[in-house]
Amino acid sequence: MERHVKISRFPRVGSAVMVGALALSLAACGSDPTTGEEPTETEGAEPIAGDFAGAGASSQESAMEAWVAGFQGANPDSTINYDPAGSGAGREQFLAGGVQWAGSDSALDDEELATSTEVCGADGAIDLPIYVSPIAVAFNLPGIDSLNLSSEVIANIFNGEITNWNDDAIAADNPDAELPDLDITPVHRLDDSGTTENFTEYLFATAPDVWTDEPDGVWPLEGGDSAEGTSGVVGVVTDTEGAVTYADASRVVDLGSASIQVGEEWVAFSPEGAAATVDASPRVEGRAEHDFAIEVDRTLTDPATYPLVLVSYAIACTNYADETNGNFVKAFLAYVASDEGQQAAAAAAGNAPISANTAEQVAAAIESITVG
Repeated sequence: MERHVKISRFPRVGSAVMVGALALSLAACGSDPTTGEEPTETEGAEPIAGDFAGAGASSQESAMEAWVAGFQGANPDSTINYDPAGSGAGREQFLAGGVQWAGSDSALDDEELATSTEVCGADGAIDLPIYVSPIAVAFNLPGIDSLNLSSEVIANIFNGEITNWNDDAIAADNPDAELPDLDITPVHRLDDSGTTENFTEYLFATAPDVWTDEPDGVWPLEGGDSAEGTSGVVGVVTDTEGAVTYADASRVVDLGSASIQVGEEWVAFSPEGAAATVDASPRVEGRAEHDFAIEVDRTLTDPATYPLVLVSYAIACTNYADETNGNFVKAFLAYVASDEGQQAAAAAAGNAPISANTAEQVAAAIESITVG
């Protein structure tokens, strides 16, 4: 029997009202489409049954398809719906009690953590890193597949100071490139986006004299072009010569991309560089024992790292009053964080699997979630 993957998008009209219209659903039967193998149930575990909903980061979309397919293959009486409406929309729906878990390219902030007690009980919610991917600065320049772009140049492109691809500042770092006399069209995310927050955090940390706006999931500047979601900005750039954007690197395979300056070297994005960055970065201080929000170090100088990276989280309650929902979240996220789940995502999305150390910590956090 075939699996059918359906992805649709809905306007941001609030929180709980979205649940019935969530986007990604699969009919579960047959083999895992990412591996061609029959998924296996966890030995001794009761199969999960019911309809469940999540929402959030569009960066996770391809990985989520693989996770949902794998989990539903082992639990054929479950239906999982995931709406890739963006990190901000996902957190909003979760905090309103509209979905069982959220995906987000930025961890809950202190205010959101406080709000989470309203839907999760006194101990609130936790952030679990489950998806790591470099952010690419991707462009559409016929005949040019790669360029060296410093953080100062990237910042000046997106703040409107550099407006043509043959600008002297670009040419200086790309002496062998035949740069066209072509207007630059910077394209940013229209929605509240964790990718935007990670991108602006990188610029704020590495080009503070040029990029003076505080990091935020909402694009802070006027001008340029914009689109909803990862696929939206990639689509605009694909259709527009001279356009440039920032997006999950796994989604920009048909576009040119920039190498960024790390220490004294120019470094292209790679899953390995992204994973090395996360391992070299500390956890956010002052969080609960099982909250694994990561303070990404954007100023690393080791060329084995790629500091323009996003860490995408699963956001879950520490306690679920509803036993069915709680058992689902624990089982589904355990699969997502497992080696099998991480390899399935990497095969589908080209992202970096979380490290063994991170996976062990995340597994312990999932196990600590209480039900009932």
